[in-house]
Amino acid sequence: MGIAFVLTTGCTKVENTVKSGTSTTVDKTIIPVPVPAIPAPLFPYEISKFSQYGFGEWQYGNGQAYQKRLDLMPGSYIDLTVKNSAKLMNFFAMTDIHITDKESPAGAIYFGYKGGSISAYSPSMLYTTHFLNATVQTVNTLNQKTPFDFGIALGDLCNNTQYNELRWFIDVFDGKKITPDSGDKDDPVTGPNNDFQDEYIATGINKTIPWYVALGNNDHFWMGTSLVNQYLRDTYIGPNMLQTGSYYGTGDYDNYGYYMGVVDGSTPNGNIIGAGPVISTLPTVVKEDANRRSLLRSEWISEFFNTASYPVGHGFNQANIANGFACYAFEPNENIPIRVIVLDNTQKESDPNWFGFGHGTLDEERYDWLVSELNKGQAEGKLMIIAAHIPIGVEATSSYQGWSPYAFVTEDDLIAKLHTYPNLLMWVSGHRHLNAVTSFASPDASRPELGFWQVETASLREFPQQFRTFTIDRNTDNTISIFATNIDPETKEGSFAAKSRSNAIAAAQIFGLRTGGLSYNAELIKVLSTEMQAKIQNYGTPIQ
Repeated sequence: MGIAFVLTTGCTKVENTVKSGTSTTVDKTIIPVPVPAIPAPLFPYEISKFSQYGFGEWQYGNGQAYQKRLDLMPGSYIDLTVKNSAKLMNFFAMTDIHITDKESPAGAIYFGYKGGSISAYSPSMLYTTHFLNATVQTVNTLNQKTPFDFGIALGDLCNNTQYNELRWFIDVFDGKKITPDSGDKDDPVTGPNNDFQDEYIATGINKTIPWYVALGNNDHFWMGTSLVNQYLRDTYIGPNMLQTGSYYGTGDYDNYGYYMGVVDGSTPNGNIIGAGPVISTLPTVVKEDANRRSLLRSEWISEFFNTASYPVGHGFNQANIANGFACYAFEPNENIPIRVIVLDNTQKESDPNWFGFGHGTLDEERYDWLVSELNKGQAEGKLMIIAAHIPIGVEATSSYQGWSPYAFVTEDDLIAKLHTYPNLLMWVSGHRHLNAVTSFASPDASRPELGFWQVETASLREFPQQFRTFTIDRNTDNTISIFATNIDPETKEGSFAAKSRSNAIAAAQIFGLRTGGLSYNAELIKVLSTEMQAKIQNYGTPIQ
């Protein structure tokens, strides 16, 4: 049942948007309502016109059943009598949350507010903390039915590597007061809890659920694409909007021909100020705010030690702060032989600027660490999951999201190395803002256990705004089933989270992006080595 509004420390506790019995996309899916023809083009920033022209509306449709995938199994495999016999682990993953300081003077609004790049501007950016809060509420409700062993955020927690963005993310999980406003304290609609700038108390994650994080490219590069130089550092915390070149992601700071624009936080729909060609006098548009500062990699890591939820550090230790090395491993349940390897495969600031800084890569240090962790897990008889922001094997090298040609190890060689570990279950990631499952079948038909899965999850900021749950079961033939399930965070009609969803759908419609068939639920079958089959048969909670 819902939680009534309660006044706490001068601000309002957000009503719980989730009802008992939260459903998944197996039960029902969100179907955007097609938009009718309109007399003139609609721009993404024209939020006040969305409902007038039918943008952003949706309804529930049929659920999507699990697609059983046998890609990794030998051709002779028959599973007619195989059943799920024991539950080994249950966890959730979210990614590309992109908590956004919409009033930042260092954004890239110009490249998206009239079309172009939805990453540069989307009307859903007004409500990113609210939608994350609804997501945490949904996690808590799901946890009541089937407790989670852990949760993980797979990078791009921040939209633009800002301190206040990261703090909002952590504070939502911690159940603290959220002030989703920077610079001047604005109140577009007089009164509490009635506009996107109002303070509220987040619900906070159930303290029995440990949660972990991986580093994303937006967490330490400007808009995920460019180095943060001194001009940018000054702009983040200063009063003047960013000037840069005419192409998003070039880092062309020697060409100051365009203002990037800012959101006017005093207006109910976040009107855009100043985006466009530079005029003779640079306007002062926002109040200076040191909390907008851009975080170095080590500073980003250190914030996870300032938390009220568990574990402290959320996977990182003090050595990670000292050396900025954002990789670690953990074992969620000491009674289940599963090890999670959290890998930072984002670029380093010292890498060459080759079509921006959104590529996957590993330097020698991180590659050697990964191999060492895989060797350890294999030797100890642990099933293994790699969690990294950027997926592998799905983008051409020439893509701005592809594997860097300057990496210490090529993508083909990395995949070949992964194929030598029969205990590797899957690679989980985000980055591309879509739901996808890729099979990496064994190169040796006589050893199918050398294959592994990759599961990508969509962004929480842009439609379909989903996270995933993963349930790992042991089967009666000692194969493994991984149930990957998309979850639509529950939103109460009229809530800020519901507005976020409506705006995200409208943005997808205006930008001409696909809005149908975006969820993907799958049962992924993985065969184990003979040795691991013998070990695993005594583990797990029996399934009745």
